[in-house]
Amino acid sequence: MDTPEPPPGPWVTLFLAAGQARRFGADKLLAPLPGGEAVALVAARHLLQGLGPRPRPIAVLRPEQTELGRRLAALGFGLLPSPSARLGLGHSIAAGVAATARAAGWLLILADMPGIQARTVASLAQQMDSGAGAVAPEYRGQRGHPVGFGARWGAALQALRGDQGARAVLAAAGTELVRVVTDDPGVLQDIDTPADLAGWPLRTTGELPPP
Repeated sequence: MDTPEPPPGPWVTLFLAAGQARRFGADKLLAPLPGGEAVALVAARHLLQGLGPRPRPIAVLRPEQTELGRRLAALGFGLLPSPSARLGLGHSIAAGVAATARAAGWLLILADMPGIQARTVASLAQQMDSGAGAVAPEYRGQRGHPVGFGARWGAALQALRGDQGARAVLAAAGTELVRVVTDDPGVLQDIDTPADLAGWPLRTTGELPPP
């Protein structure tokens, strides 16, 4: 008799922290923001507050990111070191989704976006709980981050490669995409350069990082 497959698990959060920060010129995720806390740890703290009692996030990392991994593990994050993650954001997403392929969906959040507020995460998480096919925040008419996808997008997410992220998958979602209007400009702001760090919080320009 064939063993039945286990039922799908809950949706999961992937904390995408494997970028190589070429424009920054150093490890930006451990660089301190004004106030002294590291970029990725501020983003992680806001994420945990917004998720509340839901399952802990999984951080996708390059294998050599041991210090960041140690700090995230201390916060309760699961860790997924992935050698392919150094090849680009698409590879990071694909690795995280493949490792959690039985999940009911995925909320993708970038570790270099510390301005995303807990209330924004909570609003998106509620949509994920409700089974949204795809979800993203919207600030003053601009789509931002994090972005979420239901289980039916798993194969498309696992097929991602390079640095393009999930932009094409989000576009394919079409009318399935639920836009959550927010007053949080952090959904448009990422840390790319030392000037971004020095000028934090950034002015909102409407330019989006890749999903």
